[in-house]
Amino acid sequence: MKMYVGTDWVDASELIEVINPFDGSVVDTVPKATAADVDRAIVTAMRGAEVMASLTGYERSEILRRAGDLILERVDELAPVITREQGKIIGESRVEATRAAEILYLSAEEAKRLNGEVVPLDGGPGAGGKLGFTLRVPCGVVAAISPFNFPLHLVCHKAGPALAGGNAVTIKPATDTPLSALKLVDILLEAGTPPEAVQCLTGAGSDIGDVLVSDPRVRKITFTGSRDVGEHICKTAGLKKVTMELGSNSPVIIMDDADMEKVSSALVQTTFANAGQVCISTQRIFADGNIYSDFVDSFGDTVSKINYGDPFDESVMMGPLVREADAERVASWIDEAVTDGAKVITGGQRDGGFVEATLLADVDPAMKVSCDELFGPAAAASKVSSIDEAIDMANDSPYGLAAAIFTQDIDRAMKFAQGMDAGNIHINWGSQWRTDLMPYGGIKESGMGKEGPHYAVREMTEEKLVVLHLD
Repeated sequence: MKMYVGTDWVDASELIEVINPFDGSVVDTVPKATAADVDRAIVTAMRGAEVMASLTGYERSEILRRAGDLILERVDELAPVITREQGKIIGESRVEATRAAEILYLSAEEAKRLNGEVVPLDGGPGAGGKLGFTLRVPCGVVAAISPFNFPLHLVCHKAGPALAGGNAVTIKPATDTPLSALKLVDILLEAGTPPEAVQCLTGAGSDIGDVLVSDPRVRKITFTGSRDVGEHICKTAGLKKVTMELGSNSPVIIMDDADMEKVSSALVQTTFANAGQVCISTQRIFADGNIYSDFVDSFGDTVSKINYGDPFDESVMMGPLVREADAERVASWIDEAVTDGAKVITGGQRDGGFVEATLLADVDPAMKVSCDELFGPAAAASKVSSIDEAIDMANDSPYGLAAAIFTQDIDRAMKFAQGMDAGNIHINWGSQWRTDLMPYGGIKESGMGKEGPHYAVREMTEEKLVVLHLD
């Protein structure tokens, strides 16, 4: 596929192969963008920002609504693209494509709701006869940098609110999974997005990332990815608005009054969806000592039934990791934990780009498999003696994106909700749950700012105060 720069679909002298994680075949090629391409994209996006700002909220809403309709019409076309470039099972890809449409519908609604507020200036001394109100205006050019694990869904979470807010958006998709983003750009253009208002640059962040984020003409950056890359972007960006959706090693606490059937049913989904390649996947499990052994046995039996294989096979429950190097890393962390005293309850083996669904028990929280972000299909279980110890251990992390607890005790639940350092708190479910309209984001080194179209639009607009000095 070609990338979209300026107002044209363009190629390049150097191409990047998009590799199918399942069989290593070449799915397609995309251009390797250069600094000159970045400059052309930004120059064009600046014109596009003026066009978008001149549209009414209703007109922007109609464009996004039509784009959502087109995605729904093409789910059966888009889902196989996601699976081929990313590796997730086809059922998960269909859900991703359907949710992408929902994000654009939500963004379409927000385009009609950009409002300010009356500010009661006369509540202050010497402010009689003053009337104040705020206006929300577009930032201008938004750079949207997206990860590999949700190559359509997370691009929509950035592009939809950016356009709803009256901005132009320059998309830089993950190098491994650029095809879904390019398909989205085609849909946005077909839906009536002004051709200058959306750009899509393909290539490695190491080649063009700094050029894009440091450019002063880019006024807003929205990034989802690793903590280290996010920190680098913040240092490189200069004085501009940023939203950072970064890493995690999400904890789940299981108390002795938990509904164990619900625990196993929930955690199998929240740990192993997309082969664990979700930033809010359940990674650390802290189970009360009174039920620890029963939980390990029960959940281990559930996990052992997860099969892996061809992601287009409807009977397969888990696909490969996006790169074989990632599978090697995950397997090495598991092996290291076992060497240091952890016990494999089930799984633990690597088969090329696949890693078996794995449950580790008796994990020391200081082990890498617990304290760092694994981003793979394994969970690390540890024993705790009280709710206070569990919260302390769960909080002993630089991350704070999502956390969960299973308990029937409202006092325990509220102690957890108030004491847990995480942006998303779940009671009686695992850490991995998100509906696309909710405010989504982390604290500590898991990032800053919120996604979800209502909240993202506010991140992608500026607020101006107007004061009328009346007689």
